[in-house]
Amino acid sequence: MKKVILALIVAAFSFSSNAQLKTPQPSPSSKLEQKVGLTDVTVEYSRPGVKGRKVFGDLVPFGELWRTGANKNTMITFSEDVTIDGKTLKKGSYAIFTKPSASSWEVIFYSDTNNWGTPRKWDDSKVALTTTAKVQKMPMLIETFTITIDDVMNGSAVLGILWENSYAGIKFEVPTDKAVVASIDKVMAGPAANDYYSAASYYLAEGKDIKKAVEWIDKAVDMTKDQPRFWFLRKQSLIHAKAGNKKGAIKAAKASLMHAEKANNADYVKMNKDSLKEWGA
Repeated sequence: MKKVILALIVAAFSFSSNAQLKTPQPSPSSKLEQKVGLTDVTVEYSRPGVKGRKVFGDLVPFGELWRTGANKNTMITFSEDVTIDGKTLKKGSYAIFTKPSASSWEVIFYSDTNNWGTPRKWDDSKVALTTTAKVQKMPMLIETFTITIDDVMNGSAVLGILWENSYAGIKFEVPTDKAVVASIDKVMAGPAANDYYSAASYYLAEGKDIKKAVEWIDKAVDMTKDQPRFWFLRKQSLIHAKAGNKKGAIKAAKASLMHAEKANNADYVKMNKDSLKEWGA
C-alpha cells in the first residue's frame, strides 16, 4: 500500500512540475502580409490595448521615442526598394520607431530590428529613413493597437497606425511600373540566347525534333557571336552531328575548341578534341 501511495505522489509531482500554465498574452502578436503591386510587404508587431488608460500624451508621452507597439520591435519588411517622401528605403527589414505629438508623428525606419522596446543606445547610422505623418482624430475608440496597409494601388499604399482615437498614415511607393515595363520589354523582345540554348539542349537530351534543336542552337550562337560562348558552340556541334550535318558539327567544334583554349577550360578542350577525332577532322 505504501508503495502505491508513493507512486501516486511521485506521479502527481511529476505532472505538476511538467505542466505549463497557458494564459492570453497582454499584447498579442500579429502578422500582416500584403502584396502591393509586385512588392511583398510584411508587418510583425504586438498589440497592446487601451484598457481604460489615456494613451497619447500620458502612457505614450509626446515628443519621446516610442517602440510603436509592445514587446519586441515592430518590424516591417519590403521585398523591393520603396520610396517615401521622395526618399529611397532599400528592400529589407526595419524596426518602426515613432515620436508622437498631438498633431503629427515623426516616423523612423531603423535597420536594427533586434531590440526589445527602444534601443539602449541609439545609433544614428542605423536610421534608414525618417518621415512625418499627420495625425487624424478617429470618431471612435480604437481599443487595440492596430497597423494596416490601406489604399492599395499598383504603385503605392498607406501604412496606417491606429490606437485610442488617433490615426497616422505613411504613404509609400513601390517600383511596380518599372518592373512591369522591363518585363514587357523582355517578353516582347522574344527569347534570349540562354532560352534558345536551354530549349535546344533539352530537345537534344530528350531525343525530340532535332530540326527544331538545330534552329534554336543556331539562333543562340548567332545572338552571342560578338562574345562567343564555347559551351554554346560545343552544344551546336553535338546537335549538328545528331542531325547528320558533320561539316557543321566540325566547324562548331573547332570554334568551341579555340574559345575554350583562350578560356583555359581543359574539360571543353578535351571534349572538342575527342569529338573532332571521332568525326575524322
